[in-house]
Amino acid sequence: MIERVAVVPHPPLLVPELVVADDPDVRLVREACLAAAAELAASPRWVAVGADPTGPRTLTAAAAGTFRGYGVDVVARLSRNDSEPDPAMPLPALVAGWLRDRAGADEVPVHLVQNDLSPDECQAFGERLAGDQDEPVGLLVLGDGSHRHGERAVGRPDPRATSFDDAVHAALAAADQDALLALDPTEAAELGAVGRAPWQVLAGVLAADGRRWKSVDARQLVPFGVAYHVAVWEPIR
Repeated sequence: MIERVAVVPHPPLLVPELVVADDPDVRLVREACLAAAAELAASPRWVAVGADPTGPRTLTAAAAGTFRGYGVDVVARLSRNDSEPDPAMPLPALVAGWLRDRAGADEVPVHLVQNDLSPDECQAFGERLAGDQDEPVGLLVLGDGSHRHGERAVGRPDPRATSFDDAVHAALAAADQDALLALDPTEAAELGAVGRAPWQVLAGVLAADGRRWKSVDARQLVPFGVAYHVAVWEPIR
């Protein structure tokens, strides 16, 4: 059973060792993500969902990786294991392991889905994932919004980015699973929003869960032309 949900982005800049200077915008994103992860700390076991072209696959809690490919050899482990770090571990799993360690959780196996999974496939994946949880777990959902916001955009600026990420923020703030499932995969891909599939998996997980949910925190931060969404959901008792 899912006890609580935390939605976070997965930029490498969350890791202090990868950032040259103490940038206040970076610090704001990092603190928001750490606060959301701390909300899962009541559950020693987490399950994470992210998107990567290598999906669908699951990285077990025995896995470990390193941020060496992003500039510094910072190890991220999906549990308190001593496995040899995999330099090719995908970024969502690296960030999941890094947040697990900071929050003190025991483990966080990571389920990776393909970026181009359809909304129906995402929902079905989420429903299966929900059915696999025999014990109470915290659900960590990783993914960035559009990278096409304004002059600091990583890609070419796109005026659609604002309305797209405003819709994501509104859905996360309202714990609106239907609104998440309504996100257009083609538009998301054109805008570079890699969080679309994981957010729709989240909708599938909670549809199968059957309880009503509420958002207790939802933020949208756009410091570097990329939308970072952070949210915490809990069931309505």
